[in-house]
Amino acid sequence: MSGFEFIFSLFGLILGLALAEGLGGLSRALKASQQVRIGWATALLGLFVSCDVVTFWMYGWALRDLLPLTWPVLFGGFVVTAIYYVSASLIFPDDSEQWSDLDAHFDRHHRKVMAGVFLCNVALIGTTALFSGMPGAGSLRVIVLTWSFFPVLALAIAVSSRRVAIACLLWLIALYPLSAVWH
Repeated sequence: MSGFEFIFSLFGLILGLALAEGLGGLSRALKASQQVRIGWATALLGLFVSCDVVTFWMYGWALRDLLPLTWPVLFGGFVVTAIYYVSASLIFPDDSEQWSDLDAHFDRHHRKVMAGVFLCNVALIGTTALFSGMPGAGSLRVIVLTWSFFPVLALAIAVSSRRVAIACLLWLIALYPLSAVWH
């Protein structure tokens, strides 16, 4: 087993649990959809976090030859993946039937979820810069896809308006397919 395989066995497990937590919350909400209105805000937040977790997983693979098997890398990766798990667990309530409208749950928890994703992405960018030097950081593609991410996410955390938060989520979600087609 290589050092990366050892490191990523922990990261992959926790990231997989984060995805399962988000999907489990969605399935519970869908089961209770007769009594609970899910709403666009909550659905978009779930989609955003899921896309970001998958992207983090992809970055882990891209950094596989650069990540040394050290205590700081292992513990730092644990902290980041744990933040993803906690963030994913806050998207949907444990008992959807206690909420008549999940938009109210969104209003209560979206800042914590988005702040967690923000921290994870700061750690990812810092790690990427440390180990690869971030070639092409000033290119138009990187400016649009990476550097627009942080101010838009910060705005979504800062605002109290659900409409502005939804607009920010739409932009953030659009960055994922855009990154897949813009090479």
